[in-house]
Amino acid sequence: MRLACCCGGALLLLLLALRGCLGGNILVFPIEGSHWVNMDVLLQALHSRGHNVTIVRSSKSWYIPDNSPHYNTLTVKVERSLDQKFITKILSKVIEFERGALPLTSFLHVTVGLFSTFLEAHATVGDFVSAMFGDGQLMRTMKDSKFDLVLTDPCWGGGVILAKYLNLPLVYNVRWLIAGEAHHAIAPSPLSYIPITGSGNTDHMTFGQRVKNVVLHLITQTQNHLIGQRIYQKICDRYLGPGTDFHQMAVDADLWLMRVDFVFEFPRPTMPNVVYMGGFQCKPAKALPEHLEQFVQSSGEHGVILMSLGTFISELPADITDKIAAAFSKLPQKVIWRHKGARPATLGNNTLLVDWMPQNDLLGHPKTKLFVAHGGTNGVQEAIYHGVPVVGLPLFFDQYDNLLRLKEKGAAKLLTINTVDKDDNFLKAIQEVLSEPSYRANMQRLSRLHKDQPMKPLDSALYWIEFVMRHKGAAHLRAQSYRLPWYSYHSVDVLLLLAAALLLLLSTIFTLMRCVCSTVFKRKHKRD
Repeated sequence: MRLACCCGGALLLLLLALRGCLGGNILVFPIEGSHWVNMDVLLQALHSRGHNVTIVRSSKSWYIPDNSPHYNTLTVKVERSLDQKFITKILSKVIEFERGALPLTSFLHVTVGLFSTFLEAHATVGDFVSAMFGDGQLMRTMKDSKFDLVLTDPCWGGGVILAKYLNLPLVYNVRWLIAGEAHHAIAPSPLSYIPITGSGNTDHMTFGQRVKNVVLHLITQTQNHLIGQRIYQKICDRYLGPGTDFHQMAVDADLWLMRVDFVFEFPRPTMPNVVYMGGFQCKPAKALPEHLEQFVQSSGEHGVILMSLGTFISELPADITDKIAAAFSKLPQKVIWRHKGARPATLGNNTLLVDWMPQNDLLGHPKTKLFVAHGGTNGVQEAIYHGVPVVGLPLFFDQYDNLLRLKEKGAAKLLTINTVDKDDNFLKAIQEVLSEPSYRANMQRLSRLHKDQPMKPLDSALYWIEFVMRHKGAAHLRAQSYRLPWYSYHSVDVLLLLAAALLLLLSTIFTLMRCVCSTVFKRKHKRD
């Protein structure tokens, strides 16, 4: 018996040792806010599979902890950093502007007027990247660590440059590439039916909507080019040498782990090195803390409504907050509202204000009837996973477009910040979604579709990350399309050549016919 135990223990130690030997060494260049929330889910899963994870973070990071049981840190000392105060200030200005803006001025404000603010944000990231490369000891540590790949969110450009500097395979945890939706960088994207984020269009567009779609695409591409050239190309020239093109490096990643799926997204062309992991952060609900469980159970047959506006916005202007609180007070349901700031004057006894909530666990609770959300990708995916219909209150970035996709599928009611406090719109929207069974039925259908996959999204993401490590990249999956100049990609040069050849042929035929006609006319004239 003792011998069997010893053998069993030795076998367990051997398996653990083998697992440690097979583990990869991954360098992560993350970004802050909600993007870090889903990146951290991926890092925990990688750590659980025996991989060594190291992240590069700012000394002024406001969201990424320095100490963690599932990753190591390399901290870059900086003078300034993107913090919550900076982001919240931007969003507050946007909300203030949106409430009094006409549709056209709102469109121009978001697409053009805020460009200098976006440029400032990327300049701050550029300072962080320059400080990282300027720290000789830190860069020697990175080189000596023999990493297997770089995992990054390419919404900021630093991870792309770092991977090139260390000559490592590059994997994206991605939805956005600088300012645009990532598909547009590598996949065929006909603007006739693929809406640009911010356009408010679906995949069924009128002529006017297609015009708006093209204009917004041109604006977005121009912004991407200017940000790349002014911020990241200068860093490339300094640390990677002349002749290195930042935009080429950005689209040359080995693997794109896309944070959407086609239950949520409109159907569109894609590429071999794009892996869809929409909802990878979602999981079955766990038991609630006792005080929340008691509050939820006290709702009886009416159930519970959740409200959260995400990472950056914890409170709205006071007059809107009071309107929302007043609407909640008229409902028979209990409400759990993630809210910071002054207590609304119209708050009802049925509403519980919290600084933080276990959102996934509450959405998975059988008494949850409705989710009032701002439309961030994480919250939308969790609502789909748990089959909870949504009343959407988008504020900025991709939020309107995310909620529009749910609305088009019959699973959400969509409001805007400049109409939410008018004519009881908020109360009417909630009552409609609660009383009309089709909203819940449609969301439950989306939930079933999302879960009916041969492999869980997180497992798929982990498999492909390990695939890249095993094969030192995935060059065989990268198409050559994005290496071509635009005129070659669209065969403009070929069309010009064929047009010239056709013109030459027609000219030759015309000349010959003219000569023949002239000869015949002359002979006839001589006979006469």
